[in-house]
Amino acid sequence: MEIVKSIVTIVEFILIIYLGFAALYVFIFAFASIFPLHQKTPVKTVLRKFAVLIPGYKEDAVIVEVAKDALKQDYPTGSYDVVIIADSFQPETIAKLKELPIKLVEVSFEVSTKSKALNTTMTQLGDAYDVALVLDADNTMEPGFITKINQAFDNGFMVVQGHRAAKNVNTSFAILDAISEDVNNNIFRKGHRKLGFSSALIGSGMAFDYTFFKETMANVKAVGGFDKELELKLLKGKKKIEYVNDALVLDEKVQKSEVFANQRKRWLSAQFVYFARYFFPGLFHLIFKGNIDFFDKVYQMVSPPRILLIGLVTIITAFYGMFAWLLPNNDFLYMSINQWGIVFVLMVLSFMFSIPRKFYNTKTLVAIFTLPKAFFLMFMSLFKLKNANKRFIHTEHGVNNK
Repeated sequence: MEIVKSIVTIVEFILIIYLGFAALYVFIFAFASIFPLHQKTPVKTVLRKFAVLIPGYKEDAVIVEVAKDALKQDYPTGSYDVVIIADSFQPETIAKLKELPIKLVEVSFEVSTKSKALNTTMTQLGDAYDVALVLDADNTMEPGFITKINQAFDNGFMVVQGHRAAKNVNTSFAILDAISEDVNNNIFRKGHRKLGFSSALIGSGMAFDYTFFKETMANVKAVGGFDKELELKLLKGKKKIEYVNDALVLDEKVQKSEVFANQRKRWLSAQFVYFARYFFPGLFHLIFKGNIDFFDKVYQMVSPPRILLIGLVTIITAFYGMFAWLLPNNDFLYMSINQWGIVFVLMVLSFMFSIPRKFYNTKTLVAIFTLPKAFFLMFMSLFKLKNANKRFIHTEHGVNNK
């Protein structure tokens, strides 16, 4: 009996450290995110030449409208080019794209990846640009997006992340995905910048000094999670990443459980791969070079996704609460329920701080009933990560965006 109790105590200690620190971590940055984040007024304004890079793989359903929308920015027409990177598009889609005032780059690979598409395209484009702005094939920029990003470069930054938000909330899974996006925006972007850390990159709606991006991307070979590898390389080199909260780019949210599962499996796999690859370099740079930003990003690679955090903490807290109620005089259970109760409160407060008020409605209440399924899919993905980061997993787009 003592052996079993010792094992339970050790397991609980590991879990309370891992999940407890994760809850405290998100609480700190979620709290910071409730305060305004203002972009500084630039001392001098420079009109930079933007290459709006939009890679797409079999995105025939959305790419033409996305290209047309990208041409509507209020930034001077001669100062930005929309560059569609077409991988495995249908001939009729190519024909429609050629009718638009854009640059079209057709690519083909044995194994398609975003990093290959971007590197091939920049080789063909040459060096006539100041900024590389990367979008996904389903992204649409809100008015003024490029202008606001340009102002961040006026303030001296070489890497800028825009505010990616949901284009559609037409299913329960889309609502959960939209909430997850904004929670991460507040914790890993707005909250981080408010406390002086770098913003996290998100894979699209992000802009880079063109020459710097071209040189850095040449060494990025990731199949999945290229933005994670890119981000780690940037932070290792002490490049601060800015976040512009009012520069909005709309992104299509997943609507079906199977798409949700595939997408999260790819993300989880990338996290574990990069944590294993960068943990010791991150520790070295923290201790000997004082690079907190880099180590912070390495920690994010092993921290639990928010949906797993809320699910696991809720289950464990409820478990101990039930047994504490059945065995009210048990000191071990009393101490455990107090510990997990604190973690649970931190987690709840974190979500209260970071979920935008616009999601406080009946549709979200209905979507909450989908959370157990989403948690189960995420949890099961942990056991299906083998080789997920070594093959391209395509997320299909093209929905009724309501």
